[in-house]
Amino acid sequence: MRQRAKSMKRVFVVGVGMTKFVKPGKPDPNYPELASEAVTAALADAGIGYPDIEQTCVGYVHADSTAGQRAVYELGMTGIPVLNLNNNCASGSSALFYARQLVAGNLADCVLALGFEKMLGGSLGTPAHPQATNPVEKFMAAAAKLREPTGGPVVLEMFRAAGLDHMERYGTTAEQFAKVAEKNHRHSAANPNAQFQDVYSLEEILSSPLVCDPLTKLQCSPTSDGSAAAVVVSEEFVERHGLADQAVEIVGQALATDTEDAYDNAFTIVGAGVSKRAARQAYEQAQLGPDDIDVIELHDCFSINEILTYEALGLCGEGEGGALVDAGETTHGGAWVVNPSGGLISKGHPLGATGLAQCAELSWQLRGKADARQVENARVGLAHNLGLGSAGVVTIYRKAAA
Repeated sequence: MRQRAKSMKRVFVVGVGMTKFVKPGKPDPNYPELASEAVTAALADAGIGYPDIEQTCVGYVHADSTAGQRAVYELGMTGIPVLNLNNNCASGSSALFYARQLVAGNLADCVLALGFEKMLGGSLGTPAHPQATNPVEKFMAAAAKLREPTGGPVVLEMFRAAGLDHMERYGTTAEQFAKVAEKNHRHSAANPNAQFQDVYSLEEILSSPLVCDPLTKLQCSPTSDGSAAAVVVSEEFVERHGLADQAVEIVGQALATDTEDAYDNAFTIVGAGVSKRAARQAYEQAQLGPDDIDVIELHDCFSINEILTYEALGLCGEGEGGALVDAGETTHGGAWVVNPSGGLISKGHPLGATGLAQCAELSWQLRGKADARQVENARVGLAHNLGLGSAGVVTIYRKAAA
């Protein structure tokens, strides 16, 4: 595998775009219009047209089988291959992963990665096809053995169990979880694409309605509508189109799934092992480590998962995530700025769009185009996107001209 990786071509993101993430409920715009807006912005950013795209990879969860084709047909019916991908909440990053592989493997010079979601309001419920086996049923059963279910939404129950275990094992506090949400809501105030831009005090976070102990409402990502896209190209394409000044290189990327220990404890049930393996592989590819990273967009579906992910990414030791938040190391002025966009908690979480929205944010950060959110001297960025059941994608970016 390592031998093969050495022969792969360099891959760059040269154009990104996204819609504002919004609360579901309105029939319009629907996913074709949302996707068209994001792709149009990404193409304009790259200075190319849709006919330049050779293949398209599309990530989404709640839409029918050829929704990717329906979405890009708004841009043009050019006859190119369109690959539809569903990897739960990691669908957007999975689309990016396959787009990168096409370019790295010399199968295409210019590929579009697109993610979108048109969601129902409220908590995520039963599968779209109730008669089919639920893909996370074994994870649900394992979580139920660890903690008596409270009757809440299934995904929330699983992360609740992980949070309570973290508190009991390591002394992590409800206040430390709430500090994650306080930080991310504060960051989102500078993001015009965020679903929420309100700033809350720590007290307001803690006193918001209790959803599932220890989580309050303001520590949970909302359902959202939205789309994001990225233009992924070869080094030759960058040179041919004079895009070096805005090109961001993908220097490491891994998509990991579960191993036999997936049901062993509350942390592996919610993907901590998957995240750790993906991070390790991405660091190895990039020949970089946690201390080399400046800015991070990670999958804070719940505040609990941000703390678990600090540890999976190697930002701190096992059980030390709460102390990292207390020390202010994950906001401006700290060792890393984590979720300058506001993260899933505040920016929003349209499932298929999330990973590509992370790509957009990190591209803007590394290009120095993030406006009031800009992380000072950002040179290397990391994205972490997780889908239960499980798929974890970690991508490391570096400014090409840096």
